[in-house]
Amino acid sequence: MHTNTEQQRTKPKLNKNYTLHLATIFLGFIVFGISENIKGPAIPRIQFDFHLDEMQIGTLLSLNALGYLIACSFTAILTRTIGIKWVSMLAFGSMAISGIFIFLSHSYPLFTASYFLMYIGNGMLEIGLAILAARIFIRNTGTMMNLSHFFYGLSSTVAPMIATGLMTVTLFGHTLDWRGMYLAMLMLSVLPMIPALMSKFPGDDETATDRIPLKRLVKDPALWLVVMILSFGVVSEMAVGGWLVNFLEKSYNWEPAAAAGMLSAFFLCFSAARLLLGPLIDRIGFTLSIIILSGLTGICTFIAIFGGESYAFLFAAAGIGIAPIYPTVMALIAKKYPKESDTAITFTVTMMGIGSVIGNYAIGAITNGFKNMYGSSTDLGLLRGLQAGYGFIGLCAILCSIFGMILYRYLKKRNQLI
Repeated sequence: MHTNTEQQRTKPKLNKNYTLHLATIFLGFIVFGISENIKGPAIPRIQFDFHLDEMQIGTLLSLNALGYLIACSFTAILTRTIGIKWVSMLAFGSMAISGIFIFLSHSYPLFTASYFLMYIGNGMLEIGLAILAARIFIRNTGTMMNLSHFFYGLSSTVAPMIATGLMTVTLFGHTLDWRGMYLAMLMLSVLPMIPALMSKFPGDDETATDRIPLKRLVKDPALWLVVMILSFGVVSEMAVGGWLVNFLEKSYNWEPAAAAGMLSAFFLCFSAARLLLGPLIDRIGFTLSIIILSGLTGICTFIAIFGGESYAFLFAAAGIGIAPIYPTVMALIAKKYPKESDTAITFTVTMMGIGSVIGNYAIGAITNGFKNMYGSSTDLGLLRGLQAGYGFIGLCAILCSIFGMILYRYLKKRNQLI
C-alpha cells in the first residue's frame, strides 16, 4: 500500500518533468528555426547601412559555417563537463545576448563579432537539442524526433515573413528596422530557458567510465555508415532551397513567383512529412525507413528533371521523402548509442557539416562543367548544366538510400537492426 502511494506521488512529478523537457525542445527548435532564417530580409538593409560589397556579405555569411564547426568541436566536451542542462542555458543565453549586441552595433567590426557570437550559440543549440532529444525520447523515438524537427520547419517558414513585418514596426516614434528586429526575435531565446531551468535532465549524472570513448566509437563501421547517410541526405535536403528556383526559372522560363511557389510547395510537403510520418517510421524501423524514403526522393527528383516541365510537381513531392532523414538518423543514433549519444551526435554532425560544404561546392562545379561541355553561351548548355547539377541532388538521395542498405545488412548480420 505504501509503495502504491509512493508511485502515485512520484508519477505526476515525472510527467511534469517530461512536459518541461518537451517545452524546452519544441521551443528550442522554434527559436533555432527563427534565428537561422531571419537573415534573408535583413541582409539588403545590413548591406546598405554598412556600405558592404558582395564579398563582405559572403564573408559575413561564412561565419555561419565557421561558428557552427567551432560549436561542434566543443559542445560534446562541454556537455560532459557541465551537463546538457547548462549547455542548453548557455546556448539560449548567448543567442539572447548576441541580439542585444547586434542592436547596439553601429560599426561593422562590432556587428561582425555579434553575428559570430549568434552563430556560436546557434551551433551549440543544434548539437544541444539533438543530444537533449536523444536522451529524452526513449519511446516512440522516430515520431518524437520528427515532431521536434517539424517545429524547426514551421518556424523556418514563418520567420522571413515575421522579420519583414517587424522591420517596419514603429515604437515610440522609432522604427525597429533590422537591429530592433534581431533584438526582438533573438530575445525569444529566453522562453525555452524557463522550462530548461526548471527541469532535471537525464544523463548528466553519468560518469566518464560509463561511456565508450570517441577513439573506440570511430572504429565502429556503423557510425561511418551513419555519417555517409546523413551527409548525402542533408546535401539533398539543403540544396533544394538554393537550386530549385534557379532551375525552374532558367530551364523552363518560369516566372519568379511561380518558381518560389514550387519551393513553398516543397517545404509544405517537407513539413507535413515530419508531422505525419513519425509513427510509420517507428513501425517499419529507422534503417528501412531511410532506404525507402531517400530512394523515393531520388526517383521523384530524376523523373522531375528528365521527364520535362509537366513532371515539375515531383520536385515538391521529393520533400516528403527527404524530410524525415535527418531526424530519423538522430533517432537511430539515440537508440544505437544510448550512453554515448552526445559524442556520436557531435562527431556525426561535424562530419556532416564538412560533407555538406563539399557537396554544395560539387553541385556548382558539376553545373558549370556540363554547361561548358555543351556550350556555355547556348540554351542547351545551360539546360544540360542545370540538369546535371540538380541531378547530383537526386544522386545524393540515391546514395543516401544505398548506404542505408549497407547499414541495414551490417546491422542485420549482428542482430542489431533498429
